[in-house]
Amino acid sequence: MADILIIDDEKAIRKTLIEILSFEGYKIEEAADGEEGLKKFREKSFDLVLCDIKMPKLDGIEFLQKAGDISPDIPIIMISGHGNIETAVDAVKKGAYDYISKPPDLNRLLITIRNAMDKSSLVSETKVLKRRVSKVQEMIGDSAPIKKIKETIEKVAPTDARILITGDNGVGKELVARWVHEKSNRATGPMIEVNCAAIPTELIESELFGHEKGSFTSAIKQRIGKFESANGGTLFLDEIGDMSANAQAKVLRALQEGKITRVGADKDINVDVRVIAATNKDLLKEVETKNFRLDLYHRLSVILIHVPSLNDRRDDIPLLVDQFLGDICSDYGTVQKTIDPDAIKLLQQYNWTGNIRELRNVVERLVILSGKTITTEDVSNYVMPK
Repeated sequence: MADILIIDDEKAIRKTLIEILSFEGYKIEEAADGEEGLKKFREKSFDLVLCDIKMPKLDGIEFLQKAGDISPDIPIIMISGHGNIETAVDAVKKGAYDYISKPPDLNRLLITIRNAMDKSSLVSETKVLKRRVSKVQEMIGDSAPIKKIKETIEKVAPTDARILITGDNGVGKELVARWVHEKSNRATGPMIEVNCAAIPTELIESELFGHEKGSFTSAIKQRIGKFESANGGTLFLDEIGDMSANAQAKVLRALQEGKITRVGADKDINVDVRVIAATNKDLLKEVETKNFRLDLYHRLSVILIHVPSLNDRRDDIPLLVDQFLGDICSDYGTVQKTIDPDAIKLLQQYNWTGNIRELRNVVERLVILSGKTITTEDVSNYVMPK
């Protein structure tokens, strides 16, 4: 159910519009002048605003400009009984979605409202999709460990050196891999990801190297594996420490010879792939317990990049929170929220066992449950354990 704010100094007009739009299923709030309307606009996220032009304290054009600075994507329809073509053109130039004369024609009003909301939804969806399909997210942080990672990426990305990225769950190992690919000479090629922990042991070889039709019971057609799919680009092997012994041997051969063989086939296939691996395990300890091959470890770890936990880079939390606030408010189509400095300090004291991933989830929770400004009380209520 859409929320509409009606701003008009004529009580009879507000009453009429409220009756009409409430009957159509909209939730309505009203304001008797531009100043009151702007206060409500700041405090709550509306889907659309109907605003008179001639009003005391703050007129409609002034409201339009100030509201545009706060939430430019919320459509504002201007209404006036004193208008003319020049007034209408001026309002639209300054950001109004449309202009309707008083007394408003009911059908035109409802159609204009529906069209404005449809456009607003499309704008919000487009922003979300653009961010999702963008090649790589920003690597946020000015702490010493993050600066070191950025410097390492600048040096090694243009080479074809294999990289092993280590760090706890949720620290951003995949983001590091994406930045390496983005800055490499293979950036125009594919980046293919494989989560080795998510694939059953009996299927990992088929996933990586592909299979021929009939090579096993469920192989009803030929399948191209991830190594072939990544040809000319980058293959990111996430959670490499969970890979089976048989798959490790075949990956080692692929790295040594630049060749793979599909399951059920005899013919070798040449592949030109840069491999980046990641793990949250200590692979040298896995080698000692014979769960991981030492020769494969050495092949993968030409360059080692360790991504620190969030607890080891607390100075980056304000930057991360600011980025997440912007992204999440944009995704939800809500007014941009802010956070008190004291609330930031409280977040910096928290034990982030889930790292960056946990921080983003917490910010999303605060955006949903808090008011326009996130306070220390919000953090205490919604983040800190009781």
